[in-house]
Amino acid sequence: MEEFDELRAKVNTLQEVRILLSAIIDSSQDAISVVDENGLGLLINPAYTRLTGLTASDVIGKPPTVDIAEGESMHIQVLKTRQSVKGVFMKVGPKRKEVIVNVAPIIVSGQLRGSVGVLHDISEIHKLSEELERAKRLIRHLEAKYTFSDIIGESDAIKASIEQARRAAVTPATVLLRGESGTGKELFAHAIHRSSDRQKGQFIRVNCGALAEGLLESELFGYVEGAFTGAKRGGKSGLFEEANGGTIFLDEIGEISLNLQAKLLRALQEREIVKVGDNRPFNIDVRVITATNANLEAELRASRFREDLYYRLNVIPVIIPPLRQRREDIPLLVHHLIGSFNQDYGRCVERVSDEALQILMGYHWPGNVRELENILGRAIINMRLGETVVELQHLPVLAYPNVNYPELGYDNSVQSGLTTEEGGFESLQRQWERAILLVTLQKNGGNKTKSAQDLKMSLRNFYYKLERHALI
Repeated sequence: MEEFDELRAKVNTLQEVRILLSAIIDSSQDAISVVDENGLGLLINPAYTRLTGLTASDVIGKPPTVDIAEGESMHIQVLKTRQSVKGVFMKVGPKRKEVIVNVAPIIVSGQLRGSVGVLHDISEIHKLSEELERAKRLIRHLEAKYTFSDIIGESDAIKASIEQARRAAVTPATVLLRGESGTGKELFAHAIHRSSDRQKGQFIRVNCGALAEGLLESELFGYVEGAFTGAKRGGKSGLFEEANGGTIFLDEIGEISLNLQAKLLRALQEREIVKVGDNRPFNIDVRVITATNANLEAELRASRFREDLYYRLNVIPVIIPPLRQRREDIPLLVHHLIGSFNQDYGRCVERVSDEALQILMGYHWPGNVRELENILGRAIINMRLGETVVELQHLPVLAYPNVNYPELGYDNSVQSGLTTEEGGFESLQRQWERAILLVTLQKNGGNKTKSAQDLKMSLRNFYYKLERHALI
């Protein structure tokens, strides 16, 4: 009787442990799958059902492949090798849910008794990654600075510019950033400052083209009390003074007047400034970065820019290529911008379709990266909620150069995108023909048969033209 009571107590204890373990497994937010030594389903928890859509009746006593939509069973591999596996990607359940799987063997008293797998929903991992990226962007916004890692691109052209800027950053020399509007000159200026030994100092940006001459002079160099009507009592320190020990970035430097150029030359040459209404010099220690999209050499010849200032500014020129000269970077830029717009607009856009990407790759981008950002933003706004792929119909009609084709419903006489950089008439003819193909495809939503009909050519000839211009 005493033996029976003892056995009953042990059974009760085992039942309590079993109930406790089941409760622990069921309360876990991680999806858990357990199989026996033969690979047959032994146990799942509610989180597994929520993730995969499979219930106990679908899995228990069944082979371990029953829940796999894509990939190989890690339970079988672990049972064969007795070695754990981690971070394996697969798709599970009828909804083909994307998961990352970790599986470990269950060994009791030296004997293999089965294996246990833990499934992690990839969408949760993506959400955490997005939150981390959002946090990084918030920090960057608070600091109002960027680094070279924020410059997107793998083309030889942009990598050469980044390398030149990196070399310039570690010197105290004045840097002149040259490039068309929208190429990212300010981004380079931030990155140079962040990579310099002045990174803990102030970084002050001034748009020289946005202020009238008198206002720009007082903003840059400051003024003393009574310098002009409306001057603040006690005067005002200028931006050069505020940037002391740091960096000042003078954007659109080609827009400043000859009078102001003389004062800027003194600041660069003598490392001193004179406030408006004063005659006493004030010593400064400021690193100067300038930027322009103007042709300074033409301004020199026209006597609108001082030659001595030009040579002071042009110590280390960094040429930033236009987007049309680094088209291979467009997919990377698109991917990066989609992530930004998803956060800004609360969307879940995943990618741009191949047809839409071909249109973007073929465009000449007179507005460069800034125009790409504008076009992509408008396309995402045109998408319905729930749509995840940017298609041709979402893109606004792009103005291809020198395309005048009224029978297609398209009339545009923009000439600036056609260049003779590659050589003469044949180069212009190729560019024109490519532009016609692209605009016709875009008008017809990528439908090649309809595009061939509009151009009154055979489908075979149309495909030949597309291949010739690397559009398929």
